[in-house]
Amino acid sequence: QVQLVESGGGLVQAGGSLRLSCAASGIVFSSYLMGWHRQAPGKQRELVADITSGGITNYADSVKGRFTISRDNAKKTVYLQMNSLKPEDTAVYYCNADFGGLPGRRSWGQGTQVTVSS
Repeated sequence: QVQLVESGGGLVQAGGSLRLSCAASGIVFSSYLMGWHRQAPGKQRELVADITSGGITNYADSVKGRFTISRDNAKKTVYLQMNSLKPEDTAVYYCNADFGGLPGRRSWGQGTQVTVSS
């Protein structure tokens, strides 16, 4: 059974930084594309960034140049380094694991709140 546990969220001032972590268990980590989505109040969940097992990354335009996704396959952990945070980055951030890179085979973490104050 896939388990994804996020950590690292919190309250930060605009311009600050946070690093989110997502520890996976119950999976062969290298078989999964890993990613981060976020959902702000009243809005749909949206992709923030994802990373293949080989390290190929993909970012939403809104976070390019500010956020960096990375993964440690030995630790079965994916990270999201968030710099130059803006109030519009405020959301619940969810880790996802896509078996074989397939969205239809996606598992979610429980989410971690990120709040950016102006």
